[in-house]
Amino acid sequence: MARRAHYSSNLLAQVRRYFALHQQHLADLLGVSPGLIKHIEAGRRDISGAVLRGITPLALLVPEAGPYDATEFDDLPTAAPAPAELERRLRVCLHSAGQLRWKMRPLARRTRFAKRWQLVLPGLLAAAPAAAPEAAPVPRLRRWLLARQADAAADLDAYTSAQWHLLRVRAEALEAEAAALAALLPPE
Repeated sequence: MARRAHYSSNLLAQVRRYFALHQQHLADLLGVSPGLIKHIEAGRRDISGAVLRGITPLALLVPEAGPYDATEFDDLPTAAPAPAELERRLRVCLHSAGQLRWKMRPLARRTRFAKRWQLVLPGLLAAAPAAAPEAAPVPRLRRWLLARQADAAADLDAYTSAQWHLLRVRAEALEAEAAALAALLPPE
C-alpha cells in the first residue's frame, strides 16, 4: 500500500509546486537522480551547492505567499471563453434549476394547505360533536377532522421542511451559476 505524501516546505518542493513539476522533471533539469530530489525534499539530505545553483533561477521566480494568495489566479485564462460551451452549461443550469423548482411546488402546496388546516381545525373541532359516552364511536365528522389534523402535522414536519430548503438551495446555486455564466457571454 502506497504511503501518503507529506507536505514539504523545502525549497525544491516549493519550486516543484509552483511550476507543477514532477520530481523526475526537476531531477532532469538539475542533472541529478529523482531519488536525490526525494531525499532532499524529505529532509534526509541537504541541498548541495550544485543543486542550489541549478534551482536558484527558478526559486527566485517563486513569490513569497501564504497558504492562499488571492492574486494567485489573476493571471489565469485571458482568452475569451468559448461561448458555445458557456451557453451549453447555462442551459443545463437553468433547466436543472427549473426541475428543482418544479419539485418544490408540491411540497410548498402541501405546506400551504397544512397551515390553512391548522388555522381552522381548532374551531372546527370545538364545534364538532364529541363522542357522548366512552363506548359510543366518535362521530364521523370529528374522526375526519382529527385525520386532517394528523395530516397537517405530518405535512409540516421537519423532514418536509428540510426537503424544500435543500431543493431551494440547490436551485439558487444553479441560478447563481447561470447568472455568472450569462455575465461571461458576449452581449447579443
